[in-house]
Amino acid sequence: MKIFRKNKTLVRLLKYLTSFIFLVFFLLFLLFSLVYLDVFGRLPDNKKLSSIINEEASLVYSSDTIIIGKIFAENRTNIKLEQIPNHLKKALIATEDKRFYSHLGYDSRSYLRVLFKSILMRDQKGGGGSTITQQLIKNLYGRQYSGFLNLPVNKIKELITAKRIEKIYTKDEILLLYLNSVPFGEDIFGVESAANRFFNKSVSELKVEESAVLIGMLKANTYYNPRLKPKNSLNRRNTVLQLMNNEQYLSYQATDSLQKLPLTLNYENVNLKTTAGYFVYQVKKKVTEILESVNETRNKNYNLETEGLEIHTTLNYSIQKIAEKAAKEQLISKQKQLEIELRSNSIKAKWFKKQEGKSLSLEKDKQNRNAELFDWDSTKIISGTKFDILWHYAKMLNASVLITNPKNGAVISWVGGNNFRMLPFDMVLSHRQIASAFKPVLYATAIENGFSPCDYLENEEKTYPEFENWKPQNADYSSTPDSKVALWYALIHSMNLPTIDLYFKLERELLINSCKKLKFPEITGNAPSIALGTLDLSLFEIIRAYGTFANKGEMNDLYMISKITDKAGNIIYESKEEKAERIFKTESCQTLTAILQQAVEQGTGSNIRNKYDIKSQLASKTGTAQSYTDAWFIAYTPNIVFGTWVGTSENSIHFNSGKGSGSSLALPIIANILKEIEKDTQLKNKYLTSFDIPKEIYSSIQCPPYKQKGIKGFWNRLFKKKTK
Repeated sequence: MKIFRKNKTLVRLLKYLTSFIFLVFFLLFLLFSLVYLDVFGRLPDNKKLSSIINEEASLVYSSDTIIIGKIFAENRTNIKLEQIPNHLKKALIATEDKRFYSHLGYDSRSYLRVLFKSILMRDQKGGGGSTITQQLIKNLYGRQYSGFLNLPVNKIKELITAKRIEKIYTKDEILLLYLNSVPFGEDIFGVESAANRFFNKSVSELKVEESAVLIGMLKANTYYNPRLKPKNSLNRRNTVLQLMNNEQYLSYQATDSLQKLPLTLNYENVNLKTTAGYFVYQVKKKVTEILESVNETRNKNYNLETEGLEIHTTLNYSIQKIAEKAAKEQLISKQKQLEIELRSNSIKAKWFKKQEGKSLSLEKDKQNRNAELFDWDSTKIISGTKFDILWHYAKMLNASVLITNPKNGAVISWVGGNNFRMLPFDMVLSHRQIASAFKPVLYATAIENGFSPCDYLENEEKTYPEFENWKPQNADYSSTPDSKVALWYALIHSMNLPTIDLYFKLERELLINSCKKLKFPEITGNAPSIALGTLDLSLFEIIRAYGTFANKGEMNDLYMISKITDKAGNIIYESKEEKAERIFKTESCQTLTAILQQAVEQGTGSNIRNKYDIKSQLASKTGTAQSYTDAWFIAYTPNIVFGTWVGTSENSIHFNSGKGSGSSLALPIIANILKEIEKDTQLKNKYLTSFDIPKEIYSSIQCPPYKQKGIKGFWNRLFKKKTK
C-alpha cells in the first residue's frame, strides 16, 4: 500500500514536471513566434543584412600624408580580411567563441546554460551565451528594452538574426564585420582604430601579445583599458594567451614566454592633440559646406561622419609640430614672468573683487570644489573656489600662430590656442587690437598714392582739439620739435607721431578703401587713432593682408583643403587655383617690403638677427597694443608668411612692462620656428627664399638725414653739436 502511494506521488510529480517542462517550452515557442513575427520590434531581413556597411571615420591628412584628425559619428577605420593577422583571429575565437567555425550562428550548449541559469534561476553570472555572430548583431543593431522579458526577447532576436546572417556571409566575412564594429571604449570602434590608438600601428602589424591585449578588452573595455588599468589589462592579456594555448593555437613554450613580457603601449590619440584640433575643427566645418554643395549639385548623399572619406589638407605637419613647440616653450617661460608681475601689483585683487561683484550666488561661488584644468605639463585637478578656477584661465597667456603660402593662400600651420580639448575657442579667428602691425597697411596705401620712402614726416607732439584733445605719443615718449624723419625710418621704428602726420596728409578715404579691399571688418567713426592700430583684427585677417605684400600686391583667400576622396580613392572635391585679387601695385609692395626688411636689420624686429641669429631674408613688423594687452609679430618671405598673437583672454590682465611688447612676447615664437626651418634643408629651400626686388627700389629708401632750412635750422644744428 505504501509502495503504491509512493509510486502514485512519484507519477504525480513526474506529471507536474512534464507539464511544467511542456509549459516552459510552449511559452518559449510562443515567445519565439511572437519575436519572429516582429511583435517585439522589426528584425533585420535578408535584404538589410546583405547590405551591412559599417560606419567609418573620415580621416584628415596633412600635406605630408600624416593623419592629423578623424571626423566620425563612431571612430572607426574599416580593414580588409587580408589585413587581419592570423593570431588575432585565433585570440578572438579562443576567448569569445571557440566553436565559432562549427555552429550555425548560435551555440546550443551556451543557450541551455543561459536558459537554466540566467533566465530560470535568475543567475546573472550564468554567462552570456552569445556567439561572435550574435555579438556582431548586438554591435550593429543594439538591444531594445522589453520589460521583464528583456533578456529572453533579445536572445531570441539575436538567435533568429544570427541564423539569417550565417546564410548570407562566410565565417571569415562575419569575423571581419565583427572586428570592424566592436567597441573598444574611448569612442573608438573596430580593431584598426584600437591598434592605432593603443599601439600607434596598423592591425596588420600587431604582435601576438598586442592582439591579446585588444581581444582582452572586449570583456570590459574600461576595466581592461591598458592605459587606464594596466595591471588589469596585463592579467587579462595573459588569460587570453592561456586560452589560445588551451585551443592549441600557441605552444606551452610560446605562451610562457609571451606571458612574461611587460605591457608596452605606444598610445596615440590624434583627437587630444593640443593644437592640431583647432585646424581639424575648421576643416570639418569647411568640408561640411563642400559636401552640402556636392550633394545638392550632383544628387549625392556623402556623409562626412560615416563614410570613411579622406580629406587632404594644406597643413605641413613638420612645420605644425615646430610651431606648437615654439608657442608652448615661449608661453611657459613668459607665464612665470607674468605671474611675478601680477603678484607685485593689485591686478589680481581688483579682478577678484570685480568677479565677486558680478556673482549672483556669492556664498556658493566661494565654496571649494574640484575641477580638471589645462596646464602645460598635463591636465590637473585643482581645489578652489569658482573664482580660483576662473583666475587660472584668466591669467593664462594664450598664443595663436598662423603660417600661410602667399602665392596661393594655402594654410601651412594653424595653432589656435593652448589646448583644443580644454580651451576650444580659436584665437586665430579672435578679434584683438591690431596695434602697430596695422601700420604697413597705412604706409602701403601712402606709397600706392604717390608718397616716397624719403618723404619727411613730422615727429612732434600735438594736441588735436577736434578729436577730444587727443594727444598721441611715441612709444618711448620721444619727440623732436621742428625736426622730421623719413617715411621709411618712421615705419621700421614704428614711430607714432610721424604715422599720425602721414595719416593726416593722406586722404582718409584712401585708407578706408584699402581696408575694404583687404576684407577687414567695417570701420566706423573717423578717429585718427586707427592709424596706430586701434582696429580689432584677427590673425587670420592680418596674415591674409600681409600675404598681399609678400605676393607683390595680389591677395589670395586662405584655404585649407586640397582634395577630398571617398574610401575607394575617387575624387569628390579638388581645390582649384583661384585668381588672386590685385590690391596694390607690384612696385608699391616691393617698396614696402624693402622698408620692412630694414625693420629686421635695424628696427623693431632686429632681435630676430641679433638674439636669434636668423640668417634668411625677411620682412617683418611688430605690434604692441596699448598697456601691453596684445602682442603681435609678422614676418614674411616671397613664399611664406608667419604670424603670431600673444595675450590673455581678458584685457585687464597683462604685463606692465616691455616684457609684454611684440618684440619680447611674440617675436621669439616666430624666431624659433624660423630657426628650426633653417635647419631643415628641404623646408628652407622651399619657403625661405630671397626677395627679387629691383636695386632701384632699395636705392629709393637710402635717404639723407633731414636738415631744417634757414636760420632756425642753423642754430638748432649748432646747439646740437655743442651739447654733444
